[in-house]
Amino acid sequence: MPDRMITCKDCGAEFAFTEGEQEFYKEKGFENDPVRCPDCRRARKNARRQNNGYDNRY
Repeated sequence: MPDRMITCKDCGAEFAFTEGEQEFYKEKGFENDPVRCPDCRRARKNARRQNNGYDNRY
């Protein structure tokens, strides 16, 4: 299973969906390939945390 190049749906950057990541997705039972690059996934996750109050330190 070779690495596959995917275009991020948010920023349009091309990123590699590596063989190891493909195996991980398969093991977890995920049926869809990722649609966001790692940077956009991280930014989206951080934004969700802040909006839902997970980052409340006060």
